[in-house]
Order: sequence, then structure tokens, then C-alpha cells
Amino acid sequence: MTGDLEDLFEQARACRLCAGVLPHGCRPVLRGSPSARLLIVGQAPGARVHASGIPWNDPSGDRLRQWLAMDRDAFYDESRIAIVPMGLCYPGTAPKGGDYPPRPECAPLWHPPLRAALTRVRLTLLVGSYAQAHYLGNRRQPTMTDTVAAWRDYLPEFLPLPHPSWRNTAWLKKNPWFDAELVPALRRRVDEALDG
Repeated sequence: MTGDLEDLFEQARACRLCAGVLPHGCRPVLRGSPSARLLIVGQAPGARVHASGIPWNDPSGDRLRQWLAMDRDAFYDESRIAIVPMGLCYPGTAPKGGDYPPRPECAPLWHPPLRAALTRVRLTLLVGSYAQAHYLGNRRQPTMTDTVAAWRDYLPEFLPLPHPSWRNTAWLKKNPWFDAELVPALRRRVDEALDG
């Protein structure tokens, strides 16, 4: 991997490292530009995102945009927001429902050079346990809930969030502090990162 961010994105989009194991083939989905100030690191594209090639173009994305108080135009402004999931391609659906985890080869290969090239990023949202495990390592708490509850400990660089999947609706109801405390702070922090 060589070159500037544009070259890296081109190389990442052409990646076929997991072609032999991805049930729906390779279609890396990521976006950003050198001027991006916010980086969103999620899990991996879902089936709808795989089909459209647009990250967070599904109900999970709708909920994430609601948390951010951001419309689609603002969310997809690559000059301000970069989106690089832990797994760049859709890993397929597990037999019991939900998607398989991101491929383990992906993040170690692509995240270090991409993150290094995104030099203007002021805040990284770690959406879900896979992103938190990768970026926080042994700094994370024993559970995703504990990690998100300790969000202040990871600022100003990172802000951990639960995955906005509909599967987490029960989690959100069980943890009302998330909407009451973290979502307003998330919006403030994102505004500061984008406008500061």
C-alpha cells in the first residue's frame, strides 16, 4: 500500500483479499477525503449497503443519523466525514440471523494506513464492539455497555457507541442514560469536531 489518501482508497476499493471466503463477493464500501474531521468506524456493510455501495444506507444508518441530528446530505459530505468500517465488505448473514463478524484480515491491513492518511480527523466514533476492540484494545471495559458508559475516558480522540441496529432496541430501552446523557454529548462533540 502506497500513496496518499486518494490512492489508498482506490487500493482498498480494489481489494480482493477475501474473495474466496465472502459469500457475496468483494465490494469494499468506504469513503472520505483528506479534509475529513470526523471518522466513523462501524462493523461491516450489511446486505443493503453491499447492494447500494453507500455506507449506512439502511435502518441502522437512519438511527445513527438520528443520534447525530444529521441529515443525509451532511452525513455523506466526504469533505467533512470519513466512513471506514472494520470489515470493508459484507461478510454475509449467519444461519441464526444477523451478519457474520467482519473478516479478521481487513482491519489490520487497511486501518493503519487509512487512519494515518486521515490527518485532519479530530474525533473517531467507534460504533459497536468490533471497532472498540480494535481501537481501544485493553483500554476498553469488560462489556460493550461498560465501554460506552465510560465514554468520557476515551475522549478527545474516540467516542464509543453501541451499534444502531434494530437488534439493539432492547439495549437502548434498558440503558436510558444513553439517550439522556450520551446522545446530547455526542452531538456537541461532533459539532465541535466538524466546525472547530
